[in-house]
Amino acid sequence: MDYSVGQVAGIAGVTVRTLHHYDAIGLLSPSARSRTGHRRYGDGDLDRLQQILFYRELGFPLDQVASLLDDPHADPRAHLRRQHALLSARIERLQEMAAAVATAMEAQKMGIRLTPEEKFEVFGDHDPDRYAAEAEDRWGGTDAYAESARRTAAYTKDDWIRVQAEQTDWNNRFAALMATGADAADEAAMDLAEEARALIRRNYYDCTYEIHVGLGEMYVADERFTAYYEAIRPGMAAFLRDAILANALRNT
Repeated sequence: MDYSVGQVAGIAGVTVRTLHHYDAIGLLSPSARSRTGHRRYGDGDLDRLQQILFYRELGFPLDQVASLLDDPHADPRAHLRRQHALLSARIERLQEMAAAVATAMEAQKMGIRLTPEEKFEVFGDHDPDRYAAEAEDRWGGTDAYAESARRTAAYTKDDWIRVQAEQTDWNNRFAALMATGADAADEAAMDLAEEARALIRRNYYDCTYEIHVGLGEMYVADERFTAYYEAIRPGMAAFLRDAILANALRNT
């Protein structure tokens, strides 16, 4: 049985334009054409589209999705196992976030501000103020430190939940990228490094490329930062440092 492009769009919940784009870039080309030249998709095409949409939902860029699906040595069942593991981890984390947000909504409704105990609850075992004195000694005289201190002093529990959720989501997507065997200089890795810099800029201070490269070096040189990233995925600290450097070189 085969399907028209409109039928596939309706079944998969995507636009016809998206399917045309996938065809144009060679990501999903229909297995047949009608006598009048219209696209006709078979069951195998639908299976591939399902895989594409799974990976897109997990945040993989299109070029990386193509590389994964076109790997001649890849086992289709391995794709499903990988996607199931990634989706299960995301579901678990989203459930935790939903519970935390629900609690925060109740607190906000009652006019409760963030307490130190609540902040620790949001961050789990990670105490964001643990090295506050050391940070002030090292960077206390810098504009970045002053800006970060000014912003975070006004953060509520909702703000900290948002910051932590953004960081956790980024950590998961960066670890997922590493799991594909990507290189730190790949576009996808550099894009995630740029996104990490944007998170710092949005939540703390204006993180220049020079500052970001310095942070990357610190992630490897300081065993506490290394331990944080290694707990997410082995080799992550060094991989992140290299991606940060590659991204800085790309943009300077």
